[in-house]
Amino acid sequence: MPSICINDALTDDELRSILSKLENDKDRDIFGLVCKRWLLLQSTERKKLAARAGPHMLQKMAARFSRLIELDMSQSISRSFFPGVTDSDIAVIADGLRCLTVLNLQHCKGISDKGMMSIGGGLSSLQSLNVSYCKKLTDKGLSAVAEGCQDLQVLHLDGCKFVTDKVLKALSKNCPNLQELGLQGCTRVTDCGLADLVSGCRWIHFLDINKCSNVGDIGISNVSEACSSSLKTLKLLDCFRVGDGSILSLARFCKNLETLIIGGCRDISDESIKSLATSCGSSLKNLRMDWCLNISNSSLSRVLAECRNLEALDIRCCEEVTDAAFHGLGTMGTEMRLKVLKISNCQKITVTGIGMLLDKCNSLEYLDVRSCPYITKSVCDEAGLQFPDCCRVNYTGSLNEPDVLL
Repeated sequence: MPSICINDALTDDELRSILSKLENDKDRDIFGLVCKRWLLLQSTERKKLAARAGPHMLQKMAARFSRLIELDMSQSISRSFFPGVTDSDIAVIADGLRCLTVLNLQHCKGISDKGMMSIGGGLSSLQSLNVSYCKKLTDKGLSAVAEGCQDLQVLHLDGCKFVTDKVLKALSKNCPNLQELGLQGCTRVTDCGLADLVSGCRWIHFLDINKCSNVGDIGISNVSEACSSSLKTLKLLDCFRVGDGSILSLARFCKNLETLIIGGCRDISDESIKSLATSCGSSLKNLRMDWCLNISNSSLSRVLAECRNLEALDIRCCEEVTDAAFHGLGTMGTEMRLKVLKISNCQKITVTGIGMLLDKCNSLEYLDVRSCPYITKSVCDEAGLQFPDCCRVNYTGSLNEPDVLL
């Protein structure tokens, strides 16, 4: 019986069907080593790629991986090279990889507005863009992205210090499906910009405005009302203009809020936190309020009692909190789900309070008690505290912190 060559027996569609059943990238790469035909099929079907290449190699890459959907060209902050990714590289990508929906250019410091205009002009299907810490970018280039990439759902602009309210207005006008926006450190963004943003983008579920020092209660109130059903994560670290008005607005409108970061917002008081705990008790999972100096036992005890799904809590440097905040745990009928608790520099909390917590919390995985003079390892051992087997207790700063509340 004559032998039959597999390439004669199988069509391209049949080979693609076989390729689709290979679950990991290594097996898919091995598939491409069989022959040139299989390599071409494997290349054209590849969806994701991380690359470090200049314009010449990018042109070859675009020809080979013509159906690429996700491209990661981000640079490491600790190992960046000069000039790295340039506007010429972006022009090649925008011209040759028009199917891209996800593009990561984080820390690509050589990119300017010219590169953003190429993206806006060539990548109309783009849904996710990360240009965090591309420090040359301004409103001009990013507005071009908003105008040309109207399917955009995820945009990260962290550390882009020249971004102003004009970009938020362009997003509002052109990108109604925007769901995730990162603006950390964009200090030129104001309450007016947030109001413009949510007038058109009403489905935002993740908003990071950490260290946006010109944002206050008016802007946050506009966001909470406009995105009331969708907002799940809000980050407001060191937004010193944010106060009780913001928290009360979140409590009134955002019943699905899961993560709230308000560390360093020193004007927030017990009354608004109690209102938040009551309104968002069933949804809230992560709460960071370190350096909120007006927080005391009354609001913390309400949080512990009402927020039954809470998994991570940070109250570092809340100096008024004492063991009394944990007294109500004894009356709770169910176990707490808390996994991460940070109480460093809460100098009035003792092993008595930690003991009450442990009686109701077997899921604790990380406890930060640095600079708590009454909670040292020797004191805990002497008191006979029994921590869960999986729990790491950070007494001195020698342990890596989980990043859930960053």
